[in-house]
Amino acid sequence: MSFWTVLIGGILATAGTGVALGAALGLTGLVILHFFSNGATSLAVDAIWSVFNSFTLSAVPMFILLGEILLRSGISEKAYSAFSPLFRRIPGGLLHTNIAVCTLFGAVSGSSLSTAATVGSVAYPEMSKRGYDKDTIVGSIAGGGTLGLLIPPSLSFLIYGALTETSIGRLFAAGIIPGFLVGLMFMGYLFVKSVRNPAIAPRDDNPVSLWQALARFKQIWPLLALIFAVIGSIVAGIATPTESAAVGVVLAIFVSSVWGDLTLAKLVEAVYQSVLLFAAVGFLVLGATILAKSTSILGVPQQILQIVAESGMTTYSVLLVVVLFYLILGCFFDGLSLMIMTLPVVFPLLTGLGFDPIWIGVIITIVIEIGQITPPVGLNLSVLTTLTNNEVSLGRVAIATVPYWLIHLFAILLLTVFPVLALFLPNLLF
Repeated sequence: MSFWTVLIGGILATAGTGVALGAALGLTGLVILHFFSNGATSLAVDAIWSVFNSFTLSAVPMFILLGEILLRSGISEKAYSAFSPLFRRIPGGLLHTNIAVCTLFGAVSGSSLSTAATVGSVAYPEMSKRGYDKDTIVGSIAGGGTLGLLIPPSLSFLIYGALTETSIGRLFAAGIIPGFLVGLMFMGYLFVKSVRNPAIAPRDDNPVSLWQALARFKQIWPLLALIFAVIGSIVAGIATPTESAAVGVVLAIFVSSVWGDLTLAKLVEAVYQSVLLFAAVGFLVLGATILAKSTSILGVPQQILQIVAESGMTTYSVLLVVVLFYLILGCFFDGLSLMIMTLPVVFPLLTGLGFDPIWIGVIITIVIEIGQITPPVGLNLSVLTTLTNNEVSLGRVAIATVPYWLIHLFAILLLTVFPVLALFLPNLLF
């Protein structure tokens, strides 16, 4: 029986029985180690200990907890009301507010799903009452929610950095320009769509002076200060991601208690949900680590790189195949699961072809963002369908997010042609 038969068959067989993906990956890796490397299963235990004892990975549960605390603090309503006057007179109105607030919350939650759920719970009822087109509302929230994975602190960057031993600070810095660029492209699309069809976004002609609009930002200065303290300390090299996350949790509890409506019960719920989420992520990391060790021992990445070299494919042809591979699998796996599952092969392949590890992290993050809005598994789609009480069906949400899907692909093209967009800040700051 060949290695590839065991690898593909093992994953399909175990996952097909309903076993969690982490277990499917881990069991397959253990079988491969036992039969193809003279029973060297102890190496898997060493690899697991090394990853979970990593100082970098310890930042993940802290950032999850930071996001959960802020999501339960009632701060989202204040942030939304602060941004609303800025876009009131612009074609698209509150649709731009959705993107702006998603960007803001992406800088504190690190999760695409949490960002979409938080902003959606505030935006959808308010905009529906004002007569905005419902499909366009949920499309903007689903698309904007994906920015939670690209704007630091990002769970995607944290896990990518931990598994590939890449600098978290450089990854965070690399996501800033692409994140804001994608957000601006989203706003540009909504502007053009609203000019062509004003009925989707009724204009609010109530006069609001620039001073009044800026005065609203007094409501969110604690949140901005928190973001600056957490992200700024990492990018400036003052603190490690784990240290800044720990400080961020303490500050989030203080800010949410004084400025928001965080209670002890909500704090306990935030801790509970954080434990559940990290347990799910950790189990995936465990399984992927075992599988990565098995493929590494057998030299699979090197074999694939040799096959690619002998095939005559150009470097960018291979990149195109990898992107298509992620787009197809994104229909069936959630983004983080897909990244963790494929990194053991994809990362050595792309670095072996000469691509920068930081740049690869940004590209993979954008591709798995697309998976968040790709049916049937796109989690952002399911969350927003639920938030609308099924007023907007999953199919309608999926169709509404197609333009954002295409904008993400265009962003990948831009970053491929101009990699400096992702690498300028990391090279400048580090």
